Amino acid sequence: MSAVSARATFVLAALALGCAAKRPPPKAVAVAGDGLPESTLVTSAPELCGNALDDNGNGLADEGCGIATGMVQFLAAWDEPGADVDLRVTDPNGELAETGRPTASGLVKERDCPGREGECRGRNLENVYLEQGELLRGEYRVRIRLVSLNGAEPPISVRFAARVGPRVYSAVFTLKRVEADFETVIRL
Repeated sequence: MSAVSARATFVLAALALGCAAKRPPPKAVAVAGDGLPESTLVTSAPELCGNALDDNGNGLADEGCGIATGMVQFLAAWDEPGADVDLRVTDPNGELAETGRPTASGLVKERDCPGREGECRGRNLENVYLEQGELLRGEYRVRIRLVSLNGAEPPISVRFAARVGPRVYSAVFTLKRVEADFETVIRL
């Protein structure tokens, strides 16, 4: 065996060993800030659509799923098709983002689920994002409320994700009764 082929065999064996070695599972790192943990997830998992989570750890939740994104984004998702959960986001100017109408700062609420016309098709995900304009510094106020059950059994589990500039936040919580709220303030 020549020196070149012996070296190539060694390199291939080392690569195979490295690939076969068990890798540690991805680690989630949470840093307290502004009432929610700031999330950094190291993973190579594929992005799953409609769950308001950053499955692949790139700082964006549900990207590539036909959901608008921006430098400011708030997502709330829940599994019970009939339950009406409302995501309300107020920008630093005190203006509420509403469905289909941008605020003066450029925030817009993409849709309101479960929807009167069934537009959410059982995939309950509400999205507020910066459609246009510059990133506005200040306090973004978030309120998530269980409006009605419509036959669903409480508690209703809700997944929440937020991206405000370079920071990413997430939370999973339950709303135990109609008019129950989850509220937080995120500062930039």
